[in-house]
Amino acid sequence: MDHLREDRPADLAAALARARSPQRPGPGTPAGSAVRPWPGPSLPIPEAGPASLDLRALLRLSLAASDASGRLRPAPSAGALHPVDTELLVGTGCSLPPGRYGYDPLRHRVHHLGPPPDDTPPGLTAELDVTARRTASHYGHRAWPLLLLDTGHTAAALVLAARALGTGEPRARLDGRAEHPLAAVRIPPPHGRNRVRPEDTPRTPGPSGDTPTPAELLARRSTPPPLRGAPSHDSLRAVLATAEQAGRDDLLRWSAAVGPPRPGLLEAAPDGTAPRRYAAGEARPTLAAWAAGQAWIADAGAVLIAHGCPTDADATHLRRAHLRAGYAVHLAHVTALRHGLAARPVGSWQQADLGAALGAAPDRDWIVHALALGTRHADEENPT
Repeated sequence: MDHLREDRPADLAAALARARSPQRPGPGTPAGSAVRPWPGPSLPIPEAGPASLDLRALLRLSLAASDASGRLRPAPSAGALHPVDTELLVGTGCSLPPGRYGYDPLRHRVHHLGPPPDDTPPGLTAELDVTARRTASHYGHRAWPLLLLDTGHTAAALVLAARALGTGEPRARLDGRAEHPLAAVRIPPPHGRNRVRPEDTPRTPGPSGDTPTPAELLARRSTPPPLRGAPSHDSLRAVLATAEQAGRDDLLRWSAAVGPPRPGLLEAAPDGTAPRRYAAGEARPTLAAWAAGQAWIADAGAVLIAHGCPTDADATHLRRAHLRAGYAVHLAHVTALRHGLAARPVGSWQQADLGAALGAAPDRDWIVHALALGTRHADEENPT
């Protein structure tokens, strides 16, 4: 575990404050291995019995790479660097024998690390941690908020995969109290013999209820910019509602920046009707400047933003806010895709003090994460 301790900043609050500053990262550094070097031989994941938790399918839908480079995976990651490592605590009722395993997402195989802890419940507990070097290789001092957001996205990917496969109800631990592991997802075995197999589900994604299909999860991708075209009020309401429900927490507030004909910031209405305006004016160019100068955001159809996380927050608060923001944006991303929208998470924010920009006290209401939305994909903007 020593390498994990060395990978942590001595002062998380100072690391995040520096990441929020206008200071630019230095030259890139080597990213190192794309997978933690788990000890021992790699092992295939067996096929599941009719009443077992199908770990092969679960990990395929949530974590496994689908290209030789290892960059293309179901959970998005800043720079496609994928710093999140997953250790599996396997109890009874799974397609693997009980034990501790390290997961290799490039080969979709596991390494047996030892027996499970004595208190391991039936099913799977996936413990999530990060190799910070991968993200820091490109983003330098801006890495730590991205690492926490990526961990939240990975937790959400596991939860969605479990729901799609009909397991027992998954639970994510995103309280921010621990440095190692940063987060964990508990997935019980399926109840009875109602487990869903990927081959039994429709191949065409569509808004067919709250539970995504395996085909939808395999098809999700972050849309390359530009993302133009204003989402409808109904689709924006659905995306806001998903984010608020998933990120329900006093630490964060959720808004959507929209453009003409009535530019401003919207928030979910308490009665579930169309989002209501709480600030007037065009915010998207400012968001583009704050988001590491990504100019295309100024023309996005809308931008969902998670904000809060004051400067004087302690490490637990900071971890929790970022983990939950990543988790909620991931679920909101899937909702956006189900409503036919183009969507792309935006994780790097500098000088993004939204509260101060709106005339409130400074250092209290910083942007933590965002999801850019549009109705037209990049290939529709530039047809060949």
